[in-house]
Amino acid sequence: MTTVAIVGTGVIGASWAELFLGHGLDVVATDPAPGAEERLRSALEDVPTDRLRFVADPGEAAAAADFVQENGPEREDVKHALFAVLDEAARPDVVLASSSSGLLPSVIARGCPKHPERVVVGHPFNPPHLIPLVEVVPGRETAPEVVDRAVAFYASVGKRPIRLAQEVPGHVANRLQAALWQEAYSLVERGVATVADIDTAIAYGPGLRWAVLGPFVNQHLSGGAGGLAHVLAHLGPPTEQWWRDLGRVHLTPELAETLVAGVDAELAGTDDRALVTARDTVLNALLAAKAAQPDLP
Repeated sequence: MTTVAIVGTGVIGASWAELFLGHGLDVVATDPAPGAEERLRSALEDVPTDRLRFVADPGEAAAAADFVQENGPEREDVKHALFAVLDEAARPDVVLASSSSGLLPSVIARGCPKHPERVVVGHPFNPPHLIPLVEVVPGRETAPEVVDRAVAFYASVGKRPIRLAQEVPGHVANRLQAALWQEAYSLVERGVATVADIDTAIAYGPGLRWAVLGPFVNQHLSGGAGGLAHVLAHLGPPTEQWWRDLGRVHLTPELAETLVAGVDAELAGTDDRALVTARDTVLNALLAAKAAQPDLP
């Protein structure tokens, strides 16, 4: 594959473009928003853009592509209208991948009457040009070889793809995040801890280990010689008690206001752009450190 179509060039689309351009691919980008090309080129000011072409018509972008990465609004009607155009214009062998963070690929594929078998979700984590994970999710009609090609393509540009065996709303990583958010929001609502305290608890506690190894392997290592079996035997019962005590919350306007105020207080005097730069610097250092450790899975 030499040419990728980026359909939708907001935060996620621009980051995808940076990744693909950085790996020497040609990128044909499209977005109907006024000023979209200027914003994209501004976002890519640190990346050579001689391989970037911007077009007004998503069909034109899809017709020129060997792989399509769609990043439109998270709305079924918009996805259906957009994928109908992509399905009509792209060669039949071209994978149509959506960055959707929660919609099912089977739902998205309803917009592709000709070739629904070539639709997958290829959900990245922001920013895609830095975070390796991409979740490849097939729909009911997706051909197995399409999933194979999507996984291989993402791996070829440095991503760490996982292949879901079935589609579920929110895929895998967002569901795991949602479970954590549910309890974090509940702890704030109940007055157990502040927003800043919870951020500290994760960023300077388990989050450090999770950035190196996943939850299962971390549990395994915490069990010493007995590994995960020892942990489950000795900590399983109290963990089940904690599960039963976890909070169930509704995102009321009052709770939302409390959460926003908590973040504002935590970041008082902090420049968001400087924070993003610092985050990305640490991410790059962490990824380099992980790459230098051959024993990490």
